[in-house]
Amino acid sequence: MLAGVTLRGPGLALVLCRCRVPLSASQERKRHRIRITRSENTIMMRSHYCGQLNESLEGQEITLCGWVHRRRDHGGVIFLDIRDREGMAQVVFDPDRADSFAAADRVRSEYVVKVVGKVRARPAGAVNANMASGAIEVLGYELEVLNESETPPFPLNEYSDVGEETRLRYRFIDLRRPEMAEKLRLRSRITTSIRRYLDDNGFLDVETPILTRATPEGARDYLVPSRTHPGSFFALPQSPQLFKQLLMVAGFDRYYQIAKCFRDEDLRADRQPEFTQIDIETSFLNEEDIIGLTYNPLTKHYKLASDVDVNYMIQTLREA
Repeated sequence: MLAGVTLRGPGLALVLCRCRVPLSASQERKRHRIRITRSENTIMMRSHYCGQLNESLEGQEITLCGWVHRRRDHGGVIFLDIRDREGMAQVVFDPDRADSFAAADRVRSEYVVKVVGKVRARPAGAVNANMASGAIEVLGYELEVLNESETPPFPLNEYSDVGEETRLRYRFIDLRRPEMAEKLRLRSRITTSIRRYLDDNGFLDVETPILTRATPEGARDYLVPSRTHPGSFFALPQSPQLFKQLLMVAGFDRYYQIAKCFRDEDLRADRQPEFTQIDIETSFLNEEDIIGLTYNPLTKHYKLASDVDVNYMIQTLREA
């Protein structure tokens, strides 16, 4: 006799089955069966991110989920700027839809909401050139408050001047600010592009151990005591140096890793106790190969980060 439960999420159906009759030893090992199926018609909670809205969606019904960045009541019409990780979109509520209008009247800054509405072009003269979605707005049909919020400790607009200590204390709120969200998106784009470049050039992405033994390098190690072996300690790696050299000897001639490194040093402008580096090791290359391998991604990703074309001068040590 089988008892089952189905868990459904965005694009995914997870079916767990468990047998309730006595089983043999071999059956006991297989008694938990998991079947994962993907449904093309599974409806996600949101249909679009705010930053994805544009004129091509005009007339379509969409669903947004995000935070109320700003609320404005213009004498009978309520405007909500909804914010998510990809940007902002303006949603309009009018009194003709009493339920959604009443809900919009109650929401406040940083409420988490779900909005259903239709995309339409903004009236002439109302286009906001400072928003990616500034040429359109959403006429709200439904508004559901998913979570209320207290007044945040500082405003999340681009004009607020907040001290670093306050920002770090409320880091989860600070990361909602558009400029902070853009930094995380940029970092993700750069690391994704770097991985793609190295993958296309035959490099293997290999994760090396974090808990290792202390090695004599240029800085002090962070030591982690062992619970199972009192008096013994692990060290956090200053770099994956030994492990990547081991990979070279083993025949994996092109390795890379977006590696976490740790150095027990005082905090200075050019020193961090914890940092991330692009770690590369390779064999069977000559000087020209190494220059080409590093020059191309440097120029490409500098442009990705700053939209500036750069040309580095290549010189020998004697010329420099």
